[in-house]
Amino acid sequence: MHIRKDDTVVVIAGEDRANGPQAVHKVQRVLPQENKVVVEGVNQVIKHVKPSRRNPKGGRLTKEMPMSASKVMLFCPACRRGVRAGRRIMPDGGKERYCKKCGGGLGLLKPAAKKKAAATR
Repeated sequence: MHIRKDDTVVVIAGEDRANGPQAVHKVQRVLPQENKVVVEGVNQVIKHVKPSRRNPKGGRLTKEMPMSASKVMLFCPACRRGVRAGRRIMPDGGKERYCKKCGGGLGLLKPAAKKKAAATR
C-alpha cells in the first residue's frame, strides 16, 4: 500500500474533496487488508449514543470512517500538491518513497542495513 500512518494526504475524490486550494490531512490508521485508510477530519459520520454510565447524557458523536486508499494522494511539501509516489533504493541500501514530479524524498520505507563488523581473531 502506498499510504502509511502519519502521512499527509490530499483527498482527490468523494464528498470531502477540496474544491479550491487543496486541504492537507493526516492519516490516522491504515487497513491494508481492506485497502482503506482513516483520515483525520474526512468521511465523518454521526453516531447516536444512548445514555449510559460512561456517557450519562448520550447524544451525537462524530467519528471518522475508513475510506478507499485510492481516493487520497500523498502530499509533497516541495510541489505543495498531491502527487504520485515511487520507490527507489538509495546508495546506502535504504529504501525511500519519492515524488514522481520533482524527485524529492517523501520518507524512508526501510533504513539502510547496518554493516557487520569484521570478525577479530
